[in-house]
Amino acid sequence: MCTKTLIANAYQAFNQRDIESALALMCEDVSWPKASEGGRVVGKEEIRSYWQRQWSEFDPHVEPIEVIEREDGKTEVRVHQVVKNLAGDILSDSDVWHVYTTANGLIKRMGLKEAEDSDLTPSAAFGTTR
Repeated sequence: MCTKTLIANAYQAFNQRDIESALALMCEDVSWPKASEGGRVVGKEEIRSYWQRQWSEFDPHVEPIEVIEREDGKTEVRVHQVVKNLAGDILSDSDVWHVYTTANGLIKRMGLKEAEDSDLTPSAAFGTTR
């Protein structure tokens, strides 16, 4: 599967809240940013727990708009991200950049291209009072 298809499938599974299909596209030791909390999680089970917590507080939806494969093996993806609270009120509606590293046809790492240390602090999209 090509990288663009891999990433498109991951976003589709995330938006459908299909955790099993999304995790099947990732390496066992995948590293993922905790956009709503700050910091990172490593491994499929930690991602599962993080997403379940996130979805119990927010309703995020991300649609890839542009995919750029870089020579360094990274893939940058501009996504349109809408984050709502559970009542349906929009907390954030913006374009953000995600950066992926893949290995053996699976997602190895995802990062946020908001700021140099964006993986350590919560994304501004989740900073609004719930």
